[in-house]
Amino acid sequence: MKKPNLTSRRSLLKASATTAVAVGFAGRGGSALGAAPPAPDLSSYKPVAFNADEWRFLLAACDRLIPEDASGPGALAANVPVFIDRQMNGDFGHARDWYMQGPFADDPSPLMGYQSPLTPAEVYHLGIKATDAWCRQKFNAAFADLSAEQKDEVLTGLDKGEITFEDVSAKQFFSFLLQNTKEGFFADPLHGGNKHMIGWALIGFPGARGAYTEWVDQHNVPYPLGPVSLSGERR
Repeated sequence: MKKPNLTSRRSLLKASATTAVAVGFAGRGGSALGAAPPAPDLSSYKPVAFNADEWRFLLAACDRLIPEDASGPGALAANVPVFIDRQMNGDFGHARDWYMQGPFADDPSPLMGYQSPLTPAEVYHLGIKATDAWCRQKFNAAFADLSAEQKDEVLTGLDKGEITFEDVSAKQFFSFLLQNTKEGFFADPLHGGNKHMIGWALIGFPGARGAYTEWVDQHNVPYPLGPVSLSGERR
């Protein structure tokens, strides 16, 4: 996975924004208005769902999936790992409202939905452990200690199914990781990510403003006001 250039990165984030922002407003476990308070700085945050080694992996992986570059800050500045930690410790991570009974199809159609006895949190734990083991075997180092180019090689291998594990689907693990990273970059800051609405500012999304009637007929015109979060934070 090569580090995207300014144009492709912005296009990727814009393409991902609609779904991720919608998830951010609705919340994984109910109304966003009842979500946890904004997260602290990443450097002082104490993860709940991940141990120290898993947390190092998550920081390194998120940093490569949405790196800081000329177009703006990346996943770490936006507190994306905090968002993922909170999700894995909540309803989504434990699949509390999912149907999790078998039988499970080995090669399912996307129309069949999620097909695994593992919760998203379990997929993360097993996926991180297996990825670090794979990296130690090939590079003699954990994922977090690899070079940027090596990290991208590993993430690409997971994405394309070129790397496989016995206890967990490497492709499913990467799918969760990428999905949750994008969600953490664009969800309302109430959920722990998108710190100071970094993601919204990058794509020009106005956030939870109450009315846009004066802009309805102004097509392809950048909205001049900064975003507003559900908590009332303004940028």
